[in-house]
Amino acid sequence: MLARFGALCYGEDMRYLLPILVVGTGGALGSVLRYALSLLAQRASVTFPHGTLWANLLGCLVIGMVTTLATSTSSLTPAMRLFLATGICGGFTTMSSFIYELVQFVRDREFFYAGAYFAITLVGCMALFWVGAWLVQWAWKA
Repeated sequence: MLARFGALCYGEDMRYLLPILVVGTGGALGSVLRYALSLLAQRASVTFPHGTLWANLLGCLVIGMVTTLATSTSSLTPAMRLFLATGICGGFTTMSSFIYELVQFVRDREFFYAGAYFAITLVGCMALFWVGAWLVQWAWKA
């Protein structure tokens, strides 16, 4: 096992370790940004999960921009795409927290908040994904 790990770090198998390091670094950065956003969002409300909502909305905006840049231009390398989309956005967005908080609203019989949170998150994330894609296309033409 140790010999196999050594082969990952040196020589031909390094191509497998580099993407892991790129995604891991981006994921760590995304997680720290997510935590900072949560701390800021607590100032707005401690009863509504603003941090999770805004992380998902902003993450979808960024991933819309990244995927559009990656698919319609040659300005992002595969490593940069991995770093931004899989790493940072993966560490930043919080779908598992979203589901947990949604279930808590339902368990507490807060159906209005559950419905609003569900609708704003899903519709908002989809809309901001498209806004991110449009921003890249607009900026690329300018």
